[in-house]
Amino acid sequence: MASFCSAATKHIIKGPAPSLRFVQRRWAQVHDVRFLATHQRPDKVVLEKYKAKLEQKVKEAGVKDVEELKIAYQEKIQALRKQAAVPGATAPLHQETGAPPPSTNIPFQPPPPPQPQPTPSQAKASSESKAGIKTLSSFIDVEKTLELPQKEIEYIWRLRHANDPNSLCAVIPTDTYNRIHQTARKHPQFILPLPREGQGAEIHFMQWTFPSPNTATVLFTNLAEYKLRGEFSQPHTTVTHHLDLSNEKGLVLLQGSVMENRGITVDEGKWLLMCLQKFYGQTAEQTPRKKLLEQFSQGDGNFKVEELLEEAEKIV
Repeated sequence: MASFCSAATKHIIKGPAPSLRFVQRRWAQVHDVRFLATHQRPDKVVLEKYKAKLEQKVKEAGVKDVEELKIAYQEKIQALRKQAAVPGATAPLHQETGAPPPSTNIPFQPPPPPQPQPTPSQAKASSESKAGIKTLSSFIDVEKTLELPQKEIEYIWRLRHANDPNSLCAVIPTDTYNRIHQTARKHPQFILPLPREGQGAEIHFMQWTFPSPNTATVLFTNLAEYKLRGEFSQPHTTVTHHLDLSNEKGLVLLQGSVMENRGITVDEGKWLLMCLQKFYGQTAEQTPRKKLLEQFSQGDGNFKVEELLEEAEKIV
């Protein structure tokens, strides 16, 4: 168990290798390779290619040279060019279609009105939402809730989750949560037993995370799956503590859910949540439960699952 604990609590984070940067000199110029490869003018190239045929045509037309031949066939050449012109490719769009040329005058457009600046609470909720955190404002109107007494807040919070059969919710006094929070900071990982009728107990791994100043989340995962997949294991139960009302109203709102088809019922999720509060919300300086937390966090070989089961059996 000591080796597993140390492995569960150590993570090696490697950043990506620094990307190579290519510096372009300011005096660097870009040339058209096709232009550099052409050493003669296009019209001269055509004349050289069809020189023999042009001389024969000059003799047949009875003119002096190629220039007089161009003059003699000028109208025919222009007519052929006009027929071969493709609007938008070899000719302007307005030239062949008869449409007027596009206007270069751009009408004045006034700048858009300034957007209203978000309040500090809205900015914090927006930043938490971008970080993938489900904030309290996604469940209730926080500003209006702050105007209500504690009893009404508790009633509204429970009513908000009453229609969700997989939901877990609770209202915790701030003093109680502060004790839990202090212990969670010291011992962010632990294991809890889940009694199975006729099968003994099943062990589950739990882990605290603190994604923002106003939220604290607990993930519950079957220990066997966690040992097999580590960080890639999927939690079956997720619980989030919302601290938005803790200072003004003295309450912390808890919200969570049990995933379907993960081998855990909602009642079993409630049992694990109750165990968490009993182990982490202690008031005494030194108790058997606190000792178990310390032994697990330190990877102490004296940690015994049997003692953990005994303490869990005392929870009513």
